[in-house]
Amino acid sequence: MKPYRIPQLAKPYTDYDMIQRHTELPPFSDGRGHLLYIFLNHGSSAERVNGELYTLVTALVQLGLDTHEAIDRSNGEQGGDPMRSRQLKVLAGDYFSSWFYHLLAKREQIEMVGILSTAIADFNVMKAHLYGKMRGMLLSAEQYLRQMVQLNMRLFLSFTPMIEEPLAEIWEKLLAEFSQCETVFLELRRSNDPANALDGYCYWKMLESATEDERQMLRSHNLDLKDWKKLMMKYKCDSLLTDKLHQSLLSIRGLLQGIKDENLISELSHALDHFLLQMKISGQAAVEG
Repeated sequence: MKPYRIPQLAKPYTDYDMIQRHTELPPFSDGRGHLLYIFLNHGSSAERVNGELYTLVTALVQLGLDTHEAIDRSNGEQGGDPMRSRQLKVLAGDYFSSWFYHLLAKREQIEMVGILSTAIADFNVMKAHLYGKMRGMLLSAEQYLRQMVQLNMRLFLSFTPMIEEPLAEIWEKLLAEFSQCETVFLELRRSNDPANALDGYCYWKMLESATEDERQMLRSHNLDLKDWKKLMMKYKCDSLLTDKLHQSLLSIRGLLQGIKDENLISELSHALDHFLLQMKISGQAAVEG
């Protein structure tokens, strides 16, 4: 099997000075992508031949969807740099997503165009339902996190029919745990900034236990950094997320122990190590057990 190199292959489609200067892109779906690449390469010859292409286009679509998701939907200041950042995120998200059709059509993979198009449509329906619940304040923190994980799995689940039958179950279990890790890691990262965190896990968790005055502050979406940090410390949101990350990593290691194929175990262990390195958490006590 060729080494995993999807992040490098994606760079010609994602590295643009204008975008990097004026806005910040979401993290690349490296864990899920590496996992998909490994399992496709343990499938039939057709999947092995196209495994790199399928993983690349899926990662680009996911980056496009995540870039749109990162657009600030607040009603705050609309001029200058914030407006430029919003506009670039819209354009960048559309641009990244558009490459899947071009790259697949170039290789005459028309069926895969249809499969991914269906997955994108499903993703958008799921996201709309989630936003509806958020607007109606009909969501708990755990429900929010669970639905975000399901959203982050959707594109990758499209490939389950291509996974060798004996491996399909472990593929889905590992995909769920890797998706949980990436989702929780992003929630941890965004929790440092109230402007980014005010519709995330910590926001919903605080609402569940906050005093009435605190709820009013949270619902107004008008907290400064000092007030936000006080609430974060009071309700231990970072600790809750770190515990979830720790538990998912333990689950991944447990799943790997149940695999009998030594080559597959080796590849997945390498993917996990690479994943931890990319998240920059491999040295943290919270995930070392």
